[in-house]
Amino acid sequence: MPALETSATLLLLWAVIGYGLGSIPFGLLLTRVMGLGNLRDIGSGNIGTTNVLRTGSKKAAALTLLLDGGKGAVAVLIARMMAGEDAAQLAGLMAFAGHCFPVWLRFKGGKGVATFLGLMLALAWPVGIACCATWLAAAALSRMSSMGALVGALSSPIWAIQLGSPNVALLAALLTAIVFWRHSANIQRIRLGTEPKVGQK
Repeated sequence: MPALETSATLLLLWAVIGYGLGSIPFGLLLTRVMGLGNLRDIGSGNIGTTNVLRTGSKKAAALTLLLDGGKGAVAVLIARMMAGEDAAQLAGLMAFAGHCFPVWLRFKGGKGVATFLGLMLALAWPVGIACCATWLAAAALSRMSSMGALVGALSSPIWAIQLGSPNVALLAALLTAIVFWRHSANIQRIRLGTEPKVGQK
């Protein structure tokens, strides 16, 4: 955890900015703009990349992944540039919270995986790359998007310590706990062997 060097007032400001950026529901907006229907009526009703892919548009899913990851990264990078590392971590945390619990959607947002990866890349890029690689490898081996997300998140505190960014480990652990909470239904289906595989109809 970084030293607290930014004033409480500015930290509150960066928390609000981070939440605002994170709460932009790109998946929902893209599917509407691209004429793919109401994402809330498709698949799980989730606003994230996996559910956008269920519309049949790989382009929309790729854009959602990039934009959801980008908003986490932008929150971190702007806060770091304008304030400091403590503000950057807080802005990243709140961007993640904004994605998962957007006020505009009655706090029913996504599961936060893309935003998590984006902010980890911005906080410590070697850690972010390691998490992305772990996510991809776990998803490929299990053929389950949710398994990739869970393993990728779980690896983040370990990678933070191993790759020389221990000040990120506590935030990574907190975000991992939220990712697991948001995936509780997926975890139950994995245990029962009913979790859908990638490409399965």
